[in-house]
Amino acid sequence: MTSVFSSPKAPALDRAGAVSAETLVAPDCRGLNFHTLDPALSELLALRLPSEVLDFITPHLHKLGQVAGSRLDELAMAADKNKPVLRPRTRFGADEDWVDYHPAYREMEKIGYTDFGIHAMSRAKGVLGWPTRYLPLAKYAFQYVFVQAEFGLMCPISVTDSSTFLIERYGDEELKARFLPGMTSTDPSKILKGTQFMTERTGGSDIGTNRLQAAHDGQHWRLTGDKWFCSAVDADVALVLARPADGPDGTKGLALFAVPRHLDDGSRNTYRIARLKDKMGTRSMPSGEVLFEGAVAYLVGDVHQGLKQMLDQVNLSRLSHGVRAAAMMRRCWNEAMVVSNYRIAFRRRLIDHPLHRRQLMKLLLPTEQALSMFVHAADVMHRADSGDLRAQLELRMLTPLFKFRACRDNVKVATGAMEVRGGNGYIEDFVNERLVRDSHIGVLWEGTSNINALDAVQRAAGKEGAHNALAESMADWLRLSLGIPAPLLNLLSAAIEEARALMDQSAATLEGEVDSREAASRMYHAVTAALLAGEGARIGQQGGDARRLLISRQVLLHRLQSGVKDVQRDNEIEKLLLQSDPVSLALAQSLVS
Repeated sequence: MTSVFSSPKAPALDRAGAVSAETLVAPDCRGLNFHTLDPALSELLALRLPSEVLDFITPHLHKLGQVAGSRLDELAMAADKNKPVLRPRTRFGADEDWVDYHPAYREMEKIGYTDFGIHAMSRAKGVLGWPTRYLPLAKYAFQYVFVQAEFGLMCPISVTDSSTFLIERYGDEELKARFLPGMTSTDPSKILKGTQFMTERTGGSDIGTNRLQAAHDGQHWRLTGDKWFCSAVDADVALVLARPADGPDGTKGLALFAVPRHLDDGSRNTYRIARLKDKMGTRSMPSGEVLFEGAVAYLVGDVHQGLKQMLDQVNLSRLSHGVRAAAMMRRCWNEAMVVSNYRIAFRRRLIDHPLHRRQLMKLLLPTEQALSMFVHAADVMHRADSGDLRAQLELRMLTPLFKFRACRDNVKVATGAMEVRGGNGYIEDFVNERLVRDSHIGVLWEGTSNINALDAVQRAAGKEGAHNALAESMADWLRLSLGIPAPLLNLLSAAIEEARALMDQSAATLEGEVDSREAASRMYHAVTAALLAGEGARIGQQGGDARRLLISRQVLLHRLQSGVKDVQRDNEIEKLLLQSDPVSLALAQSLVS
């Protein structure tokens, strides 16, 4: 199997015996299987999933990995370079706007919605032949592999999933019958793709200032006004926050509505796309401005609970954004390793230069942290959905933490991976510049970094005590992870308690708000270090690769500044982490003690 750790092949010679010019440029990951390229994912899925689930999804993940590393990757590049175009009128002058897509995007839709049914995995039975609904971790594993090739399309796929969730949870039976069969279908002739429209000209975070109006005409609710940033703008069903005329100001006056693009008679609903946004990234997927001109809308749930209901979707989207950031960092890491093992500079491979190896470690740590956080959060979500109260509180904290930190790390990792490829990474022949552009949307969609840090510290911790549930869960995780040496275990336990105390301190006063980002970061690093240590010990106890114990030690030392620096030991750990041979539990234990 080809690996990102492979040594470079000898440069090919042309017929005249000279070095072939094209071999002077380092290859990329296209042509590799993005599932088999990531043994850590398989190891963590094996730790967390029931064996029957793992056995079922593994060949499908392998198939998706092959598609992602080949055809999907090609399509993603084509769709990024051929942006969707708004057609405002028919040739007869009718105001019936639509979005014109490049064929590459349509083929990607077929892969995501039809071939794999990712949007429906958690909402319907029978996807890919699995008899029940997928566990969250299983579904997010498919998202993780898919996004390593294409980020933009995962927005409509994910938001179709989360929109379905809201209608199923809060809609009446008539509303469910109207929309759910299409939203959970994998038949391209029947699919109803979903989206959400929240942002208005006043901005996306201060939802209480929204002005879109809702009025009941005796038969239907009708919406009038505009939304400013609407991704997947031409979706079949949009979930929209609007303000009924008799509602109070602020967030309490917002209601949630489902707005179909087409009415029951097949005609267009009375809203139109004013224009598409010229975006820095996610260019394959259309975002636009929408004008509502008395559009028919269906109330979802309680008219006085619109924002509270919509936040369920926001939290699902935030978790999905964390998974997407983890996926993009994995692609960045794989690209960096392919280049580092191939390119010769100053008579040595890049990976043999000490300073370059140190920079690679700065890409590796956040990449593996995000993978551990995604797997754990998805596992906690299943327990929370099953009624576990502590898991519900734990998930309440994990979601904004993950969205905040992983999305910020993604920007640095994408930039670092581009630097590894050098000037070639800056041009559009390779994936790196797109990864850099797309990475930035993670710190904007579903709340900026400040909003997510404040949500974690001031609300989840300060008002609900969710940080205590997370700390208790981590204590149990460490206690049950046999094989973590006592010195490391003590450092991890202390890091968790220090992070908990900082959250308490930050949430206690209004002035403490300024420490919210630091408090959220410290909790994220402490939790991921604990997860990594437990994963490495458990996998090592089973005879597998215990390298995650080493990564845990590096996270503590280099991201939390906890522990005593030891250059020689750092070099030994670095050497082990930058090669593919498994690390025995005994060796890992000796290096972290």
